[in-house]
Amino acid sequence: MAQETLFTKIINREIPADVVYEDELCICIRDIAPKAPVHVLLIPRKPIPRLVDASEADRELLGHLMTRVGVIAKDLGIEEAFRVIVNNGEDAGQTVFHLHLHILGNKQYSEDQLGF
Repeated sequence: MAQETLFTKIINREIPADVVYEDELCICIRDIAPKAPVHVLLIPRKPIPRLVDASEADRELLGHLMTRVGVIAKDLGIEEAFRVIVNNGEDAGQTVFHLHLHILGNKQYSEDQLGF
């Protein structure tokens, strides 16, 4: 069994969070330290520590997460321009080892801010 994380506690309603979307496979909450005017975290209920730890068995779940990004972006009014970021590992900025997608919007980014 995977180690319980902050996100597991949020999913289990042991810790409060500002939930903007949820279904049987995932939950989406507002980030407590936003990097953009709209910054939410899309978290699968299944505890996968990092993206690299996902297996072939997680293909449908990962696809579900990606399709939910569009739904959530529309719900939040950012469907015309947003970023999706996944940090994989501590050196990439991952601080909670439960896979999650950052959805950021209502901020214009320049190429030099992210190095590409």
